[in-house]
Amino acid sequence: MLTYDVTNTGADSLYEYLYKSIKNDILKGELKAGEKLPSKRIFASNLGVSVITVENAYARLAAEGYIYSMPKRGFYVADFGGLGNVMAEPKKGFTRQMVPLTGGDVSYFADFSSNQTSSELFPFTTWSKGIRELLSDSRVQLMTNSPCGGILALRESISRYLQEFRGMWVSPDQIIIGAGTEYLYGLLIQLLGNDKIYGVENPGYRKLERIYKSFQVPCQWISMDENGICISELEEKKGDIVHITPSHHYPTGIVMPISRRYELLGWAARKEGRYIIEDDYDSELRLSGQPIPTLQSIDKSEKVIYMNTFTKTLCSTVRISYMVLPRNLAEQFYEKLSFYSCTVSNFEQYTLANFIMEGKFEAHINRLRNYYRRKRDRLVEAFLNSRLADMVEISGEEAGLHFLLTIRTKVPEAAVMERARTKGVKLVPLSKYYYGESGVENVYVMNYSSVDVERAGEIAERIYGCIKSYKEL
Repeated sequence: MLTYDVTNTGADSLYEYLYKSIKNDILKGELKAGEKLPSKRIFASNLGVSVITVENAYARLAAEGYIYSMPKRGFYVADFGGLGNVMAEPKKGFTRQMVPLTGGDVSYFADFSSNQTSSELFPFTTWSKGIRELLSDSRVQLMTNSPCGGILALRESISRYLQEFRGMWVSPDQIIIGAGTEYLYGLLIQLLGNDKIYGVENPGYRKLERIYKSFQVPCQWISMDENGICISELEEKKGDIVHITPSHHYPTGIVMPISRRYELLGWAARKEGRYIIEDDYDSELRLSGQPIPTLQSIDKSEKVIYMNTFTKTLCSTVRISYMVLPRNLAEQFYEKLSFYSCTVSNFEQYTLANFIMEGKFEAHINRLRNYYRRKRDRLVEAFLNSRLADMVEISGEEAGLHFLLTIRTKVPEAAVMERARTKGVKLVPLSKYYYGESGVENVYVMNYSSVDVERAGEIAERIYGCIKSYKEL
């Protein structure tokens, strides 16, 4: 007689426990296909439970196809065609592992690979107040589906912000909101076509290549010189779309001069279907001098697609980005891709819109600049006042949250990195950002946003310990 111990059901109700027990026996093959189950009354009596409990368990099993009923004859185990054992038992020697939710890196004394921002910098008080006001005053708007390009209030606030602080005169209709620039890249590929050749900077942000390849579009690495991407090579490799970071190249920090900008605009204007994707990812965080004007602001041919994100300025977990399309592309976007839903919730969009319109975003940016300027200065000062001083050169520190550290040493780059790792310092070489041979040795990209500058002196000493001569070591 089929029976189960119902004295310890854990967090399950009696019927759920019974349902799971029978299902597991079916999947393991202990209850065979076609085998008749006990009648509800006899089974309930044997288990010491109510008939309703058995009835509910049987009903759920039948609804999910594990058992079936025959009028006036009872319930029988369904036939899975031998799949029961396959579903129940993993292959021998195979261990299922969950995908890690984080990078899994160990804790470092100083991690120069991380772009994590400090929780102390996020305006929690202002942000939460804005959310409370929205929940109180804007219930109808919050529950109304957002247009595919994002709510009008946020697009209008971004439009005004770009006009006031970046010299860009764009209509809200040209602005598309999305959950991160990676999502927006996907929309762009669908809009521009996967038969185009996409050019990316070499060195550059390697993730771009992976994104483009995931959409199965041709991707070409285009070399750079001291002024930015090389137009001649872009022509040679027959690029149609080029992705650049002209105001602060990642990772070298190069600022593209006006002459190269006009040369690039000329390249785009010479042929129909050519476009420039201008990634202005950290323009707000220029720490020295005036902000660099955008390429979009001098584009008369409507060939520049401008992209930016709030990830750098708010926090790395706020996935709100936007792109500004030329007018003709904006029209095509709504004709071809308006079936997409906006991937950012109304709650976040309205909160950010008010945050910008009330001037709180500007105040927050000013606070960030001051904070990161002090942080950068302390870190650079520690390097230049340490035993490293005569062995290093620092460049590209005027903007963004990283700079380049060039170390003059005969110790191979791989050895420096390994020694740094053993000392709790994670370094990322510039050579990692090149496609092919870089010819660059012992130049490191120092992302300092998550580094504790109270440790700056000790960090410098630990790096110095990695590059002493072999004899000294």
